[in-house]
Amino acid sequence: MRRSGHTLDWEIKPLPFKIYPALEPLRLPTDLPVLAADTFAALAPAPASARAPVLDLERLAALLFFSAGVTRVKTYPGGGQIHFRAAASTGALYQTEAYVVAGDVAGLEAGVYHFNPGDFSLRRLRAGDFRGAVAVAAADDAVAAEPASIILSAIYWRNTWKYQARGYRHLFWDAGTLLANLLAAARALDLPARLVTGFVDTQLGALLGLDPLKEAALVVAPVGAAGRPAAAPPIVTTLTPEMIPLSSCEVDYPLLRQAYEDSSLDSEPEVEDWRERGVRQDQVLRHDTVVTQDLIPPERAAGRGLAETIAKRGSTRNFSGEAIPAGALSSALYHATRGFAADVPYGLVDLYINIHAVGGIEPGAYHYDRGSHGLRRLRAGDVRADSTFLCLEQPLGGMSSATVFFLADLTRVLERWGNRGYRLVNLEAGLIGGRLYLGAYGQRFGASGLTFYDRDVVEFFSPHAAGKDAVFVTALGRSARAPGTPGDLIRVKGPSS
Repeated sequence: MRRSGHTLDWEIKPLPFKIYPALEPLRLPTDLPVLAADTFAALAPAPASARAPVLDLERLAALLFFSAGVTRVKTYPGGGQIHFRAAASTGALYQTEAYVVAGDVAGLEAGVYHFNPGDFSLRRLRAGDFRGAVAVAAADDAVAAEPASIILSAIYWRNTWKYQARGYRHLFWDAGTLLANLLAAARALDLPARLVTGFVDTQLGALLGLDPLKEAALVVAPVGAAGRPAAAPPIVTTLTPEMIPLSSCEVDYPLLRQAYEDSSLDSEPEVEDWRERGVRQDQVLRHDTVVTQDLIPPERAAGRGLAETIAKRGSTRNFSGEAIPAGALSSALYHATRGFAADVPYGLVDLYINIHAVGGIEPGAYHYDRGSHGLRRLRAGDVRADSTFLCLEQPLGGMSSATVFFLADLTRVLERWGNRGYRLVNLEAGLIGGRLYLGAYGQRFGASGLTFYDRDVVEFFSPHAAGKDAVFVTALGRSARAPGTPGDLIRVKGPSS
């Protein structure tokens, strides 16, 4: 890392929004439904018998705002601006884009839309009901009966401008973090929502009009209660809308594009086989944890509603080093790891935790067993310096109350899911990390996502972690404030009217 000659060229930093200058904006309503549900209640799995309301334009707008919307704009001297979003993103680069394939949304004509958080608008790319096209690409007939699907993509250059080819991981971390918000908002609105990770990549990209050299689809999230299946979709013609360039020039990273292509599925039968082959194997990758410390029962309520939690959420830039209660850590871990509805089984990543300052738990390195909701101590003593080093020598990693490291047995994952398994572990880690953000801010402390030295993380947690690979890191703790600074780290506003 120190030998790298890569520097940030601020003259070509990508624009934060994808702009179609010739497409008329459809302003979304700003009088959004109230997300009054407690944060932990919004993280809970939805009951199977829940009666869902109609998915209308107002509820769709709420889903988009609380997952991908701009919550605050900060203007610097000289006119520069940063647009803070509802969900965290590596380097605050926000390469994740959201599209809506709508067929049965009250108040919205059927079509394929791009969501622009900058002006809180939709722009229609295609007219007509294309839910059937998504269903075919995903080899999932149910998609054609659900009112709409929110499809997340990533624009490579927005992230590779800073992180180069390593940005491939970040595409799925950030999509997962955004999905944590999306699923929680859907739960708060009593709307069914699930994830579809298997699909024919080229078909979905063509439907959205994506340039495969620059942008790619990552995940599909059907939302709303199923109704009458859509009729056969219109023909998917070539789509080449005019777009404003993100930069005067862009740097290509073929390794990233190759990783996406090598994990793509090429036909509906291949999607079906991929999904069935993975499901036929064990539902959860097992481990041999022996719990040495029980965690106290998690709280049922965080004490802060989901909308307020998202409004207060930010990436903590400086931890105080103070302790958080054991119950706060217990609750955050429990509610972040309860699973989610998807076309693939949950449980591909393991959580390892360096505890620095948690009331009632001795400092040290631990493995978290989500089944028993307990900890196995792997190493005793002060591990702040270790955490700092492992997190690319960033002080945030060691000044937190606890730092959570996500690891996965990639050998088993890839045997089970092929190259696409690497997408799955990063997406799941990002989603759990996003839920840890919500659990932390819901309890009025902070969180921050970090990157790491891959092999050193595995070695530190070995022999228990031997054979696994490091995937992601989320640090939890109380924010340090400048003297006289009141309130939370970041204050936000709703969508501009």
